[in-house]
Amino acid sequence: MPLNITFTLSDRDLQHFQDVIDRAKSAMKSDHTDEEIKQAAKQLIIDAKANGLPDFIADGLGKLQVLIDMLEDGEWKLGEAEQERVLSAMMYFCDPDDLIPDDVPGLGFLDDAIYVELMIQELKSEIGSYDEFCQFRAEEETRRRKDGLDPHVQREDWLADKRATLHASIKSRRHRRMTETGSWRLLW
Repeated sequence: MPLNITFTLSDRDLQHFQDVIDRAKSAMKSDHTDEEIKQAAKQLIIDAKANGLPDFIADGLGKLQVLIDMLEDGEWKLGEAEQERVLSAMMYFCDPDDLIPDDVPGLGFLDDAIYVELMIQELKSEIGSYDEFCQFRAEEETRRRKDGLDPHVQREDWLADKRATLHASIKSRRHRRMTETGSWRLLW
């Protein structure tokens, strides 16, 4: 029988997480390329599947895939500032000796799973817009095929309009959030 456990991270807890993240990022910022950061996140997903981790940890780490997809989707063309935010957040996964070292049996990936949840919350505008883009792209491809059209003809034209609208929406929500809270993001 599944058990649902909910916990709340206090401001003090979040500040502790922020301090650990800041130390890790400052120590590694110049040491890792964008590709190495993405590879570290991909490896974390692989390790989560291979190490027999509890489902709640493995499932949490699996949510990283959408962030990797956003960065690697050539048709999405995530803006430079947005890429930097995602990569900066993912830098945490480059350090195997983070808050809880990854080699601690059973718990080593717990902090990573919690951090993924924090990232998902912080990047929900970007993720929501990307999901909408992917859905639009799939539906438009299907519609064009049904109409006897090649979905690759003028593809960039029909994708560009939707992408521009969604990228503008991301920036608008980020600006509104920055205005409301006085800061951009919690963790980077």
